[in-house]
Amino acid sequence: MSGNADSSRFYIGLDDTDHPDFGCTTATFDDLLNLLTKSVDGFVCVERRLVRLWPFAARRTRGNGALSAIVEVPSYQAEKLRDICADFFEDLLLSLEDYLGENSVISPVLVISQDGFDEELYYSAVRSEVQIIDIEEKIHVNEYYSGNSKWGLIGASAAIAWNPNINSSWELIAWRSKELIGKKRLVPKEVVAQLDKLHCDTFLNRDPTIDKGLISPRTPCPVLYGIRGKSYEAVEKAHFWMQEQTGVELAERYAVHCTNQLSDDHILGFESGTVLANPKETKGAHSSIKVIKDGHIVSLVAFKEGGDVNKLLRKLQIGDQISWVGLKSPDLSVHLERLKLNNPTPRIKNRPKCCSELTMRSAGEGQPLRCKKCGLTIEKHWVADMQYMPEKYDGWVEPPASQRRHLSMPLSHNLPQKL
Repeated sequence: MSGNADSSRFYIGLDDTDHPDFGCTTATFDDLLNLLTKSVDGFVCVERRLVRLWPFAARRTRGNGALSAIVEVPSYQAEKLRDICADFFEDLLLSLEDYLGENSVISPVLVISQDGFDEELYYSAVRSEVQIIDIEEKIHVNEYYSGNSKWGLIGASAAIAWNPNINSSWELIAWRSKELIGKKRLVPKEVVAQLDKLHCDTFLNRDPTIDKGLISPRTPCPVLYGIRGKSYEAVEKAHFWMQEQTGVELAERYAVHCTNQLSDDHILGFESGTVLANPKETKGAHSSIKVIKDGHIVSLVAFKEGGDVNKLLRKLQIGDQISWVGLKSPDLSVHLERLKLNNPTPRIKNRPKCCSELTMRSAGEGQPLRCKKCGLTIEKHWVADMQYMPEKYDGWVEPPASQRRHLSMPLSHNLPQKL
């Protein structure tokens, strides 16, 4: 219940309506909320939320995200709200019936609750694989609508269970006119570069390493662009600015969502260990390394697209002490998201030098090192760099912006915290 004794508060969640070739759960959810606004007297949408889920989920959707909203209606309109939601979902299933089935990639579920859910539902879905039977046991059958398949219940309930915190961010999603869906999006990269420069409270608008905008999807979905930022006001202001720029496609509608993006909610913090073996490079230029942590051997993986993370991992040697942030995959290897070289082992550079910087040489096995110019001999040894630390990698490194997960917190926001 809200502060008004004559009003009722509801939590509405939706997930799994995306098909690879069409549709978008964000647009479908916006359709529902707009319908409720027009049809239910006194309807108020308190807040919209967009939640990204565990990146390795077997049934993950295209954007791996789910939607929810907190809404309020006069108590006498509560039943009407439920009826409209039920009719809307029935129409949704009819529109998707050619794509639904046992092996379908879509499995829509609409959840409506007056009590909300325990936040543990969210953390389970953002940090691990969740089975549908586990969720069904916690949610009353009268609180959701589904077809024969109920996989969308996981995301929809997680979106309701999530509570924003200090690491939350905001995303404004702008949608296209129906007649333009499937055609080229008009969002010039030069305008996106200006957006990034002028609107400092927005972030991840572009990847400067490849001069590429990041706000527009590449799929034939209804989304024109999504602008992420620190506040509701920041992303809305940026959207208004975008819509005034020459060459930018006009959006049909937009909405602002509170999100868990960039929150690091999918991980528990950074870990540290010692390198056990030199890096291995696999097919596709991916790299891996074995480290020991608390007596256990851990395999760390850096992908080619990981930029500085991959480059630093390849420079590591046995004995290096490192820290990392990463996500444990189903095969138990850790896919790196950030990496740091804490205490490098000495690097062998060369043989010692003598007269005029001439490198001393050995005459053979068991022989000392000798300077060819002055004849000085010394015991055979190597000169090592005791303070090895590549300047570029002095501290934490991360992948380029275009290769980070939705959930990963950029180093510009905060340094990783200890597990």
